[in-house]
Amino acid sequence: MRVRAGIVELELAETFTISRSSQDVAEVVQIEVEHEGGRGFGEAAPAERYGESAASAEAFAEQHGALLGDDPFALEEIEERLSRLPGEQAAKAALDAALHDVQGKLVGLPVWRLLGLRAAGPPTSYTVVLADPDEMARRAQRDAERFQRLKLKLGGRDGLDAERVRAVRAATELPLQVDVNEAWSPDEALETLPILSELGVEYCEQPLPAGDPAGAELKRCSPIPVYVDEDCHTLGDVAACAERAHGINIKLAKSGGIREALRMIHAARALGLGVMLGCMLESGLGIAAAAQIASLCDHVDLDGNLLLRHDPWPGVRFEDGRQLPSNGPGLGVARHGATSL
Repeated sequence: MRVRAGIVELELAETFTISRSSQDVAEVVQIEVEHEGGRGFGEAAPAERYGESAASAEAFAEQHGALLGDDPFALEEIEERLSRLPGEQAAKAALDAALHDVQGKLVGLPVWRLLGLRAAGPPTSYTVVLADPDEMARRAQRDAERFQRLKLKLGGRDGLDAERVRAVRAATELPLQVDVNEAWSPDEALETLPILSELGVEYCEQPLPAGDPAGAELKRCSPIPVYVDEDCHTLGDVAACAERAHGINIKLAKSGGIREALRMIHAARALGLGVMLGCMLESGLGIAAAAQIASLCDHVDLDGNLLLRHDPWPGVRFEDGRQLPSNGPGLGVARHGATSL
């Protein structure tokens, strides 16, 4: 199989601000795998937080593409070869997505059907970025017209996080979740979570820094479920997360692809954990891969392509608040104006 990779800049519709950064552009790597004239595509959305970049993901795909071999259906063997190389989970996820895309196109079926799953998952949450309370309330009121649930970015480190949620709650009755992106101390979490519970927040994502030893105690005391994101990357993390959280946030860019994500889902269920399916800032190509497995999850946060000024890979259907995978073969998305990279 032949592999091509290229860095693409995705312009965001609005500045995306969380507790540790702001950005107006997201750099991703789009990968093409060619097999006997058929082409499959995948997208890597690397995160600096995990020591990855667009440059490192592109280099990984180009340097190790030969490890895919010549059989796109030999996923077990391919995954075994790639797993011997450390890191670069986003690049591995892109290769995994491209292989699934090739498979679906070869047999004429969407990936979700190849996996034996349903197409429809829960409604996606939509991100309200970190800002002052009045601005977050304004955005929430605007976004409530289109979405069925909202995820509020918190972690302002200014003592105003509870006020942010209060302001948003006054502006909308939609279900709310919050994501702190590791920004709270244990004391701040213990003080704020009861307030969020009173305001009807459904769950809190990653309130403490990954690995914080107070995680288990916070799980025991929290009046609302705690989900972990930065704490949970691959299957090997799931059991430890059960000690510090009520659920996990799975992202393909962390897991390395669909196959590992499925293992994580089943492990989480065995441990009584809730499952959330998340994303990075990515185009419809990246969202399409995750949408194939959304039906297995309790919560879905697949809004990356909806945050862009222009999505270069249309095909994921946004209907009734849900991100639905295409009925077309493979991932079911196609790049505007071209059939290959």
